[in-house]
Amino acid sequence: MKKGPIAYIMSRFPHLSETFILREMDELENLGWEIKLFPLVIQNQPVIHPTAKHWLNEAIASPFISPGVIKANLIKFFKFPGDYISLWFKTIKENVESPKFLVRKIALFPKTVYMAEKMEKMGIRHIHAHYATHPAFSAWLIHKLTGISYSVTVHAHDIFVEQAMLKTKLREAKFVVAISEFNREFLAEHVGGWVLDKTHVVHCGIKPENYNFSQNEKNPDCFEILSIGSLQAYKGFPYLIKACAKLRDQGVPFRCRIIGGGEEYQALERTISSYGLGEHVFLLGPKTQEEVSLLLKEADCYVQPSVITPSRKMEGIPVALMEALASGLPVVATAISGIPELVRPGQTGFLAEPKDSNQLAELLAKVYTKPDQALKLAQAGRELVLKEFELSVNVKQLANLFAEINQQELPNRAI
Repeated sequence: MKKGPIAYIMSRFPHLSETFILREMDELENLGWEIKLFPLVIQNQPVIHPTAKHWLNEAIASPFISPGVIKANLIKFFKFPGDYISLWFKTIKENVESPKFLVRKIALFPKTVYMAEKMEKMGIRHIHAHYATHPAFSAWLIHKLTGISYSVTVHAHDIFVEQAMLKTKLREAKFVVAISEFNREFLAEHVGGWVLDKTHVVHCGIKPENYNFSQNEKNPDCFEILSIGSLQAYKGFPYLIKACAKLRDQGVPFRCRIIGGGEEYQALERTISSYGLGEHVFLLGPKTQEEVSLLLKEADCYVQPSVITPSRKMEGIPVALMEALASGLPVVATAISGIPELVRPGQTGFLAEPKDSNQLAELLAKVYTKPDQALKLAQAGRELVLKEFELSVNVKQLANLFAEINQQELPNRAI
């Protein structure tokens, strides 16, 4: 007998870089949970993971405007005019300091009322929102409209960059999931210590068996460096490229391949050209999980050169780091956010200060010149991934939280 149903809300689907949500839903289904997918936007992507196709077929689309959306809003307004207007007022009041978010919330409000009507008809028992921004807003609004409980997983930009309405959304959530202890402490600092009791650290996870663990001798003819991430400023790829120029000048024979697509692609191409690294650094574009797994097997080192942007945008704990360690690769990363909880200097990998190309180059050279030491750290890193970042174990933690709610009676209509 299936448990639930649980409604999952995220901003966009499918979204290549958010494999952690896809894996989580797959694993919950394996555990017997009925998951209903409600993306705020269903988007077209040239590359999607094979397992996303199943969810894409099941995704429940809701338009921003349609006769159905207008009807649902008119029904709520005429039945509960005071409550309906009050929710509009609160939405505007708590987002007015962020014009970008205010415009999006105004567009999202009517759509969410329509989603609420759908969820009630489907007998949704609980809503889980990935990201504390727009998905959490929709979950909060549906809760106010229907009484259906909700929870939120907070990741990175959704709490570091934009905090409009954050306290309201978290206070009314049944529970909050943080992907790192860093995030949990960040929430306490920015919304209040009360959030600690309801916030559970549940790491994103991977299936280690999907990644080859090998300690083959490195190829002395070419030091293979791999990095993965969407091509955005907070990923710090220009600093990796500059570090690669230093490696070349030191005479290290290497090839650096960067997996991912995004808005910085052309700028990074120009940076590679300006350093004369066309024969050393390659932008491979987006790849599927299976293709990433194969490329990890070919690498000698994985590097995550992440930075904190002026808008405070930064990583959570990149899943790619877990994949690299599960593959037995030495890793070099930067000391920001929750990364040190996974890449522990002198224990499981090497950490550089963000935006420090010299230190990145030094650590990459160290992996190249001292492979035995680097592989020893990599093995300890793999053991840490097996212990704390294994998908099925971590999803069971989340499922246990859902199970407590699943035993409760369905809510009565709120308004």
